Amino acid sequence: MSLELPKFSVSMSVYKNDNPDHFYQAINSLINQTVVPNEIIIVVDGPIPEITNQVLEKFKTDNENVVIHRLEKNMGHGYARNIGLQNSTYDYVALMDSDDVCLDNRFELQLNFFKNNEDVSILGGTIEEFYDDDLTTISKRKLPVLDSDLKQYMKYRCPFNQMSVMFKKAHVLDAGGYLDWFCNEDYYLWIRMALKSYKFHNLEETLLKVRTNKDFYKRRGGFNYFKSEAKIQKLMLTKDIISLPTYLYNVSIRFVVQVLMTDGLRKYFFKTFTRTK
Repeated sequence: MSLELPKFSVSMSVYKNDNPDHFYQAINSLINQTVVPNEIIIVVDGPIPEITNQVLEKFKTDNENVVIHRLEKNMGHGYARNIGLQNSTYDYVALMDSDDVCLDNRFELQLNFFKNNEDVSILGGTIEEFYDDDLTTISKRKLPVLDSDLKQYMKYRCPFNQMSVMFKKAHVLDAGGYLDWFCNEDYYLWIRMALKSYKFHNLEETLLKVRTNKDFYKRRGGFNYFKSEAKIQKLMLTKDIISLPTYLYNVSIRFVVQVLMTDGLRKYFFKTFTRTK
């Protein structure tokens, strides 16, 4: 007899600059799953346009598993994720972004893995990136699979595609949950979970189609972004996750890519060295 799949929550947020059509696609992909979420928590991060609010209210009316939490003002992605996490009902929580599209078997794959691998705390997977609304894949981001490989990979880069993860709520809260760290709240959380010896895993299968645009590579640059990344490296150095030579290498590469490169060169670097077709 097969074990029953665990109940789970999905947590996502929306704010004023999110495209309402993309938001509609994202929520629609959550409710048309082979295993439907028991709860979809949507954190409204500050005031949103009326058209976006209409999309949200329609889904809430049509789906009793949709729960809305509204923040009076925009507090940022990390804060909104924490609100969603703290208000999740179930032991397993999946993350979702407001402009991505889940494959229809995403949660079935993740829940079946957790059912058979109870020692794993965080489970991510491959993402496929697209520009246009026809969802045509332009690139993939596939990461290491096994815990030992992910912990090694973490010394150089973030080990998960954040929008793909499902995790055990209690273990994330034990590590402190999402804490403020400019553009790197997720990396900071995975580091703290690794320090507590929680087990990582990624599925090889694609779990989501992730929307990207011409500003993606611009957002991955600039001095503030570099400072945030350099601080993450310094944290890993002080916690003996990485050595001094690795720290110097990582910071040097990031300075070149994030500060010295033009947006065009940075786009070429990411697509050539961090993505596959």
